[in-house]
Amino acid sequence: MISKSGIWSNWSGIVQATPQTVLYPDSIVAVVDAVLRCRREGRRLRIDGTGHSFTPIAASDDVLMTLDQMQGLIRVDTEERTATVWAGTKLKLLGELLFAKGLAQENLGDIDVQSIAGAISTGTHGTGQRFGNMAAQVVGLTMVTGTGKVITCTTATHPDLFKAMQVSLGALGIIVQVTLRLQPAYKMKYESKRMPLKQCLQELPEITNGHRHFEFYWFPYADPCQLKFKNSTDQSVTSRKVRDYIGDVLLENTVFGLLSELCRKVPKLSPTVSRISASQVPVGSKVDYSHRLFATQRLVRFNEMEYNLPAEAMPTVIEEMREKMAQGKYHVHFPIECRYAKGDDICLSPAFGRYSSYIAVHMYKGMPHEDYFGAMEEIFLKHGGRPHWGKMHSLRSAELAERYPMWQSFCRTREELDPDGIMLNGYLDKIFGVTG
Repeated sequence: MISKSGIWSNWSGIVQATPQTVLYPDSIVAVVDAVLRCRREGRRLRIDGTGHSFTPIAASDDVLMTLDQMQGLIRVDTEERTATVWAGTKLKLLGELLFAKGLAQENLGDIDVQSIAGAISTGTHGTGQRFGNMAAQVVGLTMVTGTGKVITCTTATHPDLFKAMQVSLGALGIIVQVTLRLQPAYKMKYESKRMPLKQCLQELPEITNGHRHFEFYWFPYADPCQLKFKNSTDQSVTSRKVRDYIGDVLLENTVFGLLSELCRKVPKLSPTVSRISASQVPVGSKVDYSHRLFATQRLVRFNEMEYNLPAEAMPTVIEEMREKMAQGKYHVHFPIECRYAKGDDICLSPAFGRYSSYIAVHMYKGMPHEDYFGAMEEIFLKHGGRPHWGKMHSLRSAELAERYPMWQSFCRTREELDPDGIMLNGYLDKIFGVTG
């Protein structure tokens, strides 16, 4: 988002930049022209999806491009169950457009404000042991490379390149079109339950195997945790606008926002607020079409770090996190989010080559996060963690190369498609070990 004063900031406000030029192309030709101009003039170009990453991955003090004018469906094949869409299409809009054609994505994350290109490029994921991240749903991509060349590729036409492009961090070029593998529109039943954390950890294999989508939230310094389930159903859609408004807006956002402000002003109250939140975990269910159930409205702003781990490490990691919190007395009241994902063969996917779990820690905007995130990251790394590309972490090129088996292959592809490094910024220079 860009303010009237020309300052760009991400969603949480922790990353800011002042781009010299902001571009709003409305065609592939316009994107190519922008890339060629930047290359001639020796300028750097970054793409802003919606600024929902918590790192400076999209930040630019030079040229910033947004694809907001390149949204919508391009073509739909209902028999093959695929759709090609403009890369700037926001996930919320995309869900409704596909629904109108009787189609839906197999899985989504819990935020739907991102552009489809931004979501896949950072490895955005939902939960469910049978489902990969969103990039795994992609069967075709059209990209304008750092040299201005337009490439359309699939696993059939360019298998190695396609695997690099699926999760690219925007470092190979600018994705302009995305082709998705879809399924017929479907309804799901969402259920929220409360359970002691110890029992949840003991029953994880049975719980994960028994549900299409499962995630749980556990609260620092508290015993109960919240379990969320989503399963396909033929039941009728439930209409409960008033109840949902009370639960989703008033309780989970307005009241929690007030409590968060209290914690910011009086940090020592954080454990108490965490225990209060745990005791008030909502219990209930509702039915709706999938694209309307996956997303959760987030009005309380925060900063986040998330790591991918081998699925079997989840219980051990959580126990170590609890021990560390008990020792450190961190001022944190936000719950820890725990999810699962199927492994894949995408070069920079955190789930590469393994059935995965994801653990995300959050800190309210304006509250110090460094010590807390640093302590949790140390535990994640000890157990083979790989960072989510849109979330905060401290790793740099050499450390990342040790954790991503296809790292060197991706870097060679990056150098080939963007030899002048115009698609990088200072942050990505560190990620890829690029020196001036």
